[in-house]
Amino acid sequence: MKNVGKVDMGIRSLIGLMLLLAAFFWLGGIWQIILYVLAVIMFGAAILGICPLYILMHIKTVKEDSKKIGKRTGIIFTIIFLAILVAGAYASNFFSKKFFVEDFNAMNNYYKQTLFETGQGKRAEAIANYDLLVTGFTGFQEKYSNYQPYVLRNDNQFVADLGEIEKIIVDVEQNIYTLDLMTAHLALEKVRPITQEMFKRNGFSMLAIALVDFHDSMEKVLDSANAKNPAGVIANYIEASDKLIAVEKEANDEEIQAIRNNLDALLKLAQDDNLDALPNKASELKSSFVKVYLKRG
Repeated sequence: MKNVGKVDMGIRSLIGLMLLLAAFFWLGGIWQIILYVLAVIMFGAAILGICPLYILMHIKTVKEDSKKIGKRTGIIFTIIFLAILVAGAYASNFFSKKFFVEDFNAMNNYYKQTLFETGQGKRAEAIANYDLLVTGFTGFQEKYSNYQPYVLRNDNQFVADLGEIEKIIVDVEQNIYTLDLMTAHLALEKVRPITQEMFKRNGFSMLAIALVDFHDSMEKVLDSANAKNPAGVIANYIEASDKLIAVEKEANDEEIQAIRNNLDALLKLAQDDNLDALPNKASELKSSFVKVYLKRG
């Protein structure tokens, strides 16, 4: 005998949908399995109208007035359900991909610094950045070996690539600490084509990687501008400009140029100590970036 009312069924369906989206797009391993099981339980109770826990606790949410819930309410609920499904799937795919790129860039910055310092023969700086690289890559590898965002779900080479990169990083340790830095530099150069191929075969553009890398530096400039702090804008401009150069190497059309123009205009306002104009120009810079990122990131 049914013990779950129609409103209860609707709530369970929505909870089951959210659990399903979370398991599919955001989790891996045992937590993914747990959420899948919970989603099946929620959908099962919603479809059958029977909750075993309610039976044990002698609870019923079936009421006579639930029969009054008509077709219009059912249609509205169906629209809400489908809207959450479509919007949730799109947003989850978009943001899980975005967060993956952000995690990669955070780790990759240590790689680029280590590569640069070994090429310059600066041992102390190379060691400092290498230690950060080891820590950063270990965390990145542990996270994404157990969980792959949807965009990487069908990449059978991904985990093997991480293992190959790990071996390169581990093997250069002695050269970085005590032996030949140039040998370490040449070995680390082999990491770049592995990651580039990884991104290409999974549909990432190098422009997207560069845009995310630029974003963090741009935010420092925006924070200073919104606080009407011209010294902060000037101090953070160089880093943001360097990151934008990497973007411009991948694409330099009108939309990218708009970002550059707004960034340079913000610097000019800061140099002229035009405090009141800084927040508006910061907003324009943010908008020009978002326009490009949503379309091509």
